[in-house]
Amino acid sequence: MTEPTKGRPAIEFRNARRESTATGPRANQVAGLAEAIAEIRPLAQPADAALHDFFRKRKAMGQHDRALIADGLFAYFRRRRSLDALAESQHPRHVALAVLVRELGIGVRELEGAIGADDAAWLREFKSRLATKLSDTIAADLPDWLWERLGSVYDDEERKALAQSWLAAAPLDLRVNPLKTTRDEARAALAASGIVAHPTPYSPLGLRVAGRPSLARHPLFAGGALEVQDEGSQLVSFLVAPKRTEMVVDFCAGAGGKTLALGAQMRNTGRLYAFDISGHRLAALKPRLQRSGLANVHPAQIAHERDDRVKRLAGKIDRVLVDAPCSGSGTLRRTPDLKWRQSEESVAALAPTQAAILAAAARLVKPGGRLVYATCSVLESEGEAVASGFDAASSSEFARVPAADALGRGHVAAFQTLVRGDDLRLWTHRHATDGFFAALWERR
Repeated sequence: MTEPTKGRPAIEFRNARRESTATGPRANQVAGLAEAIAEIRPLAQPADAALHDFFRKRKAMGQHDRALIADGLFAYFRRRRSLDALAESQHPRHVALAVLVRELGIGVRELEGAIGADDAAWLREFKSRLATKLSDTIAADLPDWLWERLGSVYDDEERKALAQSWLAAAPLDLRVNPLKTTRDEARAALAASGIVAHPTPYSPLGLRVAGRPSLARHPLFAGGALEVQDEGSQLVSFLVAPKRTEMVVDFCAGAGGKTLALGAQMRNTGRLYAFDISGHRLAALKPRLQRSGLANVHPAQIAHERDDRVKRLAGKIDRVLVDAPCSGSGTLRRTPDLKWRQSEESVAALAPTQAAILAAAARLVKPGGRLVYATCSVLESEGEAVASGFDAASSSEFARVPAADALGRGHVAAFQTLVRGDDLRLWTHRHATDGFFAALWERR
């Protein structure tokens, strides 16, 4: 019960290329990218996990080689369909060369020292095909089923804009921990260390960082004053709006990004349960929790939504967040391989699970308490449809609360532009965030 993995390499190609490819990629880097594509392309597991395994088996590989390969691999998954169409080849080396030239902007001359005459001849043919007009679906780099599903909701212009927004890498968004610093103080400290950051347009706690600097050892990050969190994810926590001393449940906590945000809003008081069925994901929360300084968070692994630990809290909780498992279609800037790992059937199979989790979580809410259902998906079948189904089944117990009201009280800027009807609805092409849906109710 958690969000899909949001994996991206820590080092962006824009950094790696400047250092490791000043005179063009080396032959071993071209070969390494081809090898990574061949090994990971079947997507037997998420690409970030597969890439981690790929590098683990090649301990002698240098940092800059890893950076180029990581960025090339994710560029391939981002543009896989159009690259395959233009390459007219499934050979991993041809695909790697196509990625380097078309996606990473490396000129054929820069590759001369790394490739032979046959590769150079193939690249000339490939470049001659770059002006080929592709079908809308192939140009959008989406599977047919997802392109068609988007077309049932959005007009053609909006559908193309949304698909286009997924083809660029996501920016690095940070959330300030208000228990340890302010946004202005954090921004000034980052600037003093040469890192340029700007306030996010909506979240009052967000900073957007230029480039992809390494923050793991930065004092603000190591000390828990900053966390990496997409602005859209930050906005969901303002819908929950927990108060001091309350009892709160993050029902699908995962690695705990929203959990940490909620704990800080509670000013480290009350009791915040972080439930998830995955002990591995909850383990990832522990070091983040330690850095944050929060003592009010209680992680707990549960077997399912009807676990006894859940039942014991029935009718006792002030605020419940259900960040339900979903297709992750709103995160395709970060996890482009999801496009090729999901199917129409796998998305449809999630609907009963989403409804069951929401119904189970609702039982925890006490009279006057708040329930929030969220998904990082742009598909209405995972958002509006689930919320409407809950309305139909629970209208005598729960009343909708307009998202705009909660966002306004949370000092979210331009909050009127973030809602559709009563719900929070974020799109990457409109808001430059991950795609999100969220609805909220109050128990009568």
